Parts: sequence; structure tokens; C-alpha cells
Amino acid sequence: MRLRELLDADELGLVLLVGRDGDDDGGDGGGDGDGDGDGVLDRVVRAVPTLDLADPGRFLHGGELVLSELAWWRGDGDAEPFVTALARAGVTALAAGEAAHGFVPDDLVRACRRHGLPLVAVRPETPFTAVTEHVLRRLPGRHVADLAALVERHRRLLTDRTSAPDSVLELVRQSLGVAVRVLSVTGRQIAGCRPVPHARTAAALAARYLAARRSGEPSPHRVTVGNRIYSLVAVRGPGGPAAPGGAAEFGDWLLVVEADTSLWPARETELLDRTVELLADARSVHERAKAALHDLARRLLDLLHSRVPAEEIPVRLSATAQALVSRVSHWPPCQFVVAEGLRQGGGPVPAAALRVLLEEALLRPDGPVRVSPQDIAATTDGDRAVLLVLVPVPAPGAPLGPAVDCAALQRGLGAALARWLGPEDRIGVGVSAPVETPASARRALDEARTGLRAALNAGQPVAVRGPDDLTAHVLSLLPLVPAETLHGFAARLLGPLRDHDSRHRTELLHTLRTFLECDASWTRCAAELRLHVNSLRRRMARIEQLTGRDLASLETRLDFLAALRIARTA
Repeated sequence: MRLRELLDADELGLVLLVGRDGDDDGGDGGGDGDGDGDGVLDRVVRAVPTLDLADPGRFLHGGELVLSELAWWRGDGDAEPFVTALARAGVTALAAGEAAHGFVPDDLVRACRRHGLPLVAVRPETPFTAVTEHVLRRLPGRHVADLAALVERHRRLLTDRTSAPDSVLELVRQSLGVAVRVLSVTGRQIAGCRPVPHARTAAALAARYLAARRSGEPSPHRVTVGNRIYSLVAVRGPGGPAAPGGAAEFGDWLLVVEADTSLWPARETELLDRTVELLADARSVHERAKAALHDLARRLLDLLHSRVPAEEIPVRLSATAQALVSRVSHWPPCQFVVAEGLRQGGGPVPAAALRVLLEEALLRPDGPVRVSPQDIAATTDGDRAVLLVLVPVPAPGAPLGPAVDCAALQRGLGAALARWLGPEDRIGVGVSAPVETPASARRALDEARTGLRAALNAGQPVAVRGPDDLTAHVLSLLPLVPAETLHGFAARLLGPLRDHDSRHRTELLHTLRTFLECDASWTRCAAELRLHVNSLRRRMARIEQLTGRDLASLETRLDFLAALRIARTA
């Protein structure tokens, strides 16, 4: 149909703003080139897409009446790139809805005049679907119902481009009547239909995807799990496909469609392709956010390896991605998780792969801690993966409890790695106690590394060790040591403190015991003893001076803890 026929439809109430004689103000466009309003109105409308993207050109082929609610317009200057894209694509006209702003901006009117693009105003009371159906009913040789449905699907998909993946996948489910989900390569559901698939089904789908990907099979991959057919489509990241077998493949997303898409007609396949494009955009946003978090972890690790004073660490981090993680100006309570893997032949498991797999295990709904992807900053340190996991801030006055359940993390990692590890491969993970202040960060990192050493020596395919595991391990050995040896060990370690307390009426021994009971937390210990933190630091420095031991070392704290237990039972 022609544009004039659309404008003549009284029931639509469309108003032509640009396209009459005299509308051309000397810009670079001129309608059909004759400056004649009648020539402009004789333009043919061949399609009616709804677009609210700032750059819609990639979705246009020419001859369209583009409907837009102007969600992209925020002020003068925004219209020029939008109209330029329409003019270059050869669209017939632009129909602008007045509902969003209450009017059609003059900025848009001027841009359409410069490019000779007819502009039509759509009143707030006229739905876009009425315009779409009016045009489709007059297109010859088409199945109106199918076309209307297809256009509406595309309209809603395109306007949902900035929405969460869940909303896009729900739209596809409603349109096509099939279950659609996005999974990670470990089978964790990222978005899509509820309830989530059974863990064994999800793991099988992820394993089939990796096998097809590594064999070079083109996407979509058609697989059967149980008695159901699935199509698996790769959702590429911003860098395109990762090399098969590389660590980067563990960060892949896969779209799982519960149907054989090879049997679909072209229009349904096109809808699926658009969906994958939208999910790729969502993944790009996710990857950019994670890059900032990984930068935070890398910079923090560099600071902990340096001689920078602990109190300067938050200041140095505030200039990087710190605000993206905590959204507060102070140090966020967190835990360190350090992992390392050894292959059967003696080589290391790639640290980058370990980093991704650890994140996956932490993010599982039934996993060891309730966190979102924005609560985990990760990096690598040689052959080790190092993760910084934010701990939920407790209520005022409440102690900061451990966040990561080591036993649950071991179960989750074991399940994720079952198909990937060889029979003699080993993965060890060490977890620190929560870190309340930057002054404790180096201690916590040392604690996680000590836990890692204990985990690698555990003789299990996957082992996770935290501070409680280390303490229990040391104390469990005490009954195996002769009593005389134990009492001599305790006397040597605690004797200088007892002598000092006796001579000077101090409370160094009580201070040490309280410090260890508070998990070496300066803040909690000072509150328990009703001391200023600086006074506590002076006491602890005196303890270190008298004993010749460094309380920042996890081994030293375990020795003191054992000595206090021995002294209590003497």
C-alpha cells in the first residue's frame, strides 16, 4: 500500500509532519528528489517494523514504515543518527508515537526535513498494533495472521534489547511454545524457563555441547538426552568463539531449545537468530562488568604482594573497580579462595579454567554461598586461581560469620569436574576466614594458601580446606603426642607471656586467647576487650616481641591455639 492510503485512514488519526511541499529546508535529502508532496505520499509501504534502538539500520532493508515510541530520544541531537540510519536504509517513512513524551520533538522534525524523510505523528490513543494490522491487511499475497504475529514478535524482541535475558527468553517461549534456557558449560542456568532442569540433565547438555564444540560441529548442535531432543546454540562473547579446548571455552553460554530447530520454517529460525543476537549483547554487558571485577582482584593481589601499608590499600583500590564491587567507600568484608590443580603427568591445570570453574561452583543455587556474579572478583597468580568473594554485611553488632561453606564447595566442584578430571588429577582449594579490614588481607591470603597446601596433600581428586579444617586437623593430632612433649611445647610458647603478666599485672595471655577466639579480627577483639584498636595493636606487638613469633602467620596462630588448649587441660 501507499503512504497516502495510510494517512487517509480516519480511524488511525495519523498526522503528517514532514512530507508536504516546502518541508525541505535545504538539507541533504529530498524525498523522491522532486520536492513534491504528492510524490512523497506515493511511496510504497512494504513492511511495518517497530524499532526503538538508537542505531536501527542493521534491521532494515528498505520500503518500511518504521514505528518508534522514541524511547531512544533524550534531548536535542539524538534524532540525527537515528534518522540518518533510516534514510540510508531507504525506509518509506517514520511514524513517531507521542505517548512517551507527549509530543514529537522538534529535534526529530528538523532531522527528518534535512534528510527528506516523511514523518508521521501517531496519537497516544492509537496503538501501534492498529497501524501494523491496517497495513498487513492490505499487503497482497500474505498470510495476515502469520505476518502480524511475526512482526509483533520482532517488535517486542527489538524493544527488549536492553532487558534482562529472562524477559527475552520468556517472550520466545510464548511465541514459539517451546522451553528455552541459557546454561553455562557446567550446566548452571543463567536465564530462562522455570523450573530449572534436573542437575543430571543440565550437566549432560553442557557436556554434549563441549564435545560438539571441540569436534568442530557447526551450531546448532542437535542432541538427545533421555527421550527429549534439544538444540544447543552457542552464544558468543565479545571476542567471538574461543579456541576449542582452551580455558576460555568454560566461560561460554549456550542457548538450549527443547526442540529440533533444523525442522523449523525460515521465519521461526530468523526469530531464533535474533534471540541469539540479543543474548550475545547481554553476554557482552556481563563480560564488561566481569572485566572490571577481575581488574580489582588483580590490583588487590599486586598490592598484597607489595610493601604498601595495609591502610593505603582501600585508597589505592578506590581509583579502580572498587566502587563497582562494594558500591560503598569502605573496605567490603570478603574471603579469599585460592585453587591449584595438578595433572596426572605433573603439569598444572590451567589457572584460567580453574578460575571460571570456581566461580561456577560458587554461583550454583545449591552452592556454598549466596552470591551474584557481581560479588566475585577473580584473577590468576601463576598456576593458581585467586578469588575474592564478598561476604554479606551482618546486622550492626553481629559478628561476621564465614560465608563460604567449604563442604558444599567441595561437593559442587566435584560434580562440575567429574567429566573433566582424569583419575589421577588433583584440585586443591583453600578458603580464608572473612576479612573485615584491609589490615587483615595479607593474613587472610596466607590462610587461604595454607589451606590450599593442606587440600593438595589430602589425597582426594577435589579437596577444599578452610580455617576450621586446619584448626581441627592440628587439635586432632594432640592426643597422639606424649604428654611431656605437649606440656613442654606449651610452656616454651606461653611461658614468656605468663611471666610478663605475673611481673607487670598485664593481661597478655587473656588478650591472645580472645584474639584467637575472634578469628584474629582486630575490630571484634578490641570490642570484646573494650579497648581501642591501637591499644590492642600495642599489646599484640608486645606478645610478638616476647615470643618471637609473627601473629600474621597462620602457622603461628595454630601453634598458639594448640598451646592454649594444652594449658587448659593440664
